[in-house]
Amino acid sequence: MTLRGLPRRAESTPRLFGEPYETPDGTTVITVTNPPGVFAIREGQAKFEPAVDATRVALLAVGTGLVAATLGTLAVLRRPPWPDLTGRWER
Repeated sequence: MTLRGLPRRAESTPRLFGEPYETPDGTTVITVTNPPGVFAIREGQAKFEPAVDATRVALLAVGTGLVAATLGTLAVLRRPPWPDLTGRWER
């Protein structure tokens, strides 16, 4: 297959990487679509710096807590633990 036989990418197809740009300190930054992070090239060394979405992390934590609280409440309402509690009083 020759290069002419390869399908051409449509112009409307979104690109994965953005145009690189250079910061004043000489770091080259390359953005990524729906950014999981950026590639920063400094002094000839490339480093991937992940983007952390604090809102997503907080929502995940709150959701996990709500599910745990709901399951715990349902377990107690279905079969309360206090009838099984017994104690011995010995002297």
